[in-house]
Amino acid sequence: MKKLLLVISVSLGISVTSQETKTDAPAADTIKAWSVQGQNTLMLNQAAFSNWVGGGANNVGWLAGANYNLTYEKGKDLWENIIVLGYGQNNTKGIGTRKTQDVLNLSTNYGREFAKNWYFSVGASLLTQFAAGYDDGNNPEAAKISNFMAPGYVNVGAGVTYRPNDNFTMTLRPANARWTFVLDEDLQKAGTYGLKNDGDSSLFQFGFLGTAIYKVKLMENINLTNTASVFSNYLDHPERLVLAYGAVLNMKINKYISSNITLDLLYDHNQIKRTQLKQTLGVGLAYNIDNGVKRSSKKDNQSWLK
Repeated sequence: MKKLLLVISVSLGISVTSQETKTDAPAADTIKAWSVQGQNTLMLNQAAFSNWVGGGANNVGWLAGANYNLTYEKGKDLWENIIVLGYGQNNTKGIGTRKTQDVLNLSTNYGREFAKNWYFSVGASLLTQFAAGYDDGNNPEAAKISNFMAPGYVNVGAGVTYRPNDNFTMTLRPANARWTFVLDEDLQKAGTYGLKNDGDSSLFQFGFLGTAIYKVKLMENINLTNTASVFSNYLDHPERLVLAYGAVLNMKINKYISSNITLDLLYDHNQIKRTQLKQTLGVGLAYNIDNGVKRSSKKDNQSWLK
């Protein structure tokens, strides 16, 4: 009987010890390799006049957009994907419908870390628009000056990426192939977007491409995202730099309403020999997505998006 009690006691002790070991075991690492950050927006504007001696024309407009950043980060691997979509129109009485925003921008960049915050990287990007654009304020009765993939810019290259945190990323590609596509036959004329001959549908360039993204939290619920790029064509007039800068000022009013101000500057000798400027302002609905954000040391500053 004593032997039986001894065996039962030992068994119970082992069981309790096993349970305590399981309870005290450290929780599994919940850090995710993928992070998805994005914002969906719908901006509306409207003005109405009746017997208004100051004058004015009734108008209504809208602008919809999506901006996503999908990042995979695990070990020495870094893979960043950016999706920017935007389209908007304004209808003014007596004038008609005009396009106010039109952009389709996709990019991907994979890097392998070789030093702290530095990565050997390869990447590609596509930049174009959804619909036709016209001279004279996008008047459909005026001359057509652009369309989907006219122009369309495709970049493929290799270089290095510097990314100390989520707020700053810089990529330098000393070897970058750049194709300019003009797939609208009405625009395939010599000199248009750099085309060499009538009927050409593309232009090939090879050179240096540098890009950077810098995000700043100006104050609570007010964030500024800056993007910049520079391209130099080794094959023809490398001094004619293609320069681009974009800024998005997001002012969050509450969880679902925000105000956005955008500014875009562009100089491209093959388009027009002048600096181009585009600015928009809108107030409307905004829905943010912040899913799977990593808690590693490289993900220590996410406040700009919250």
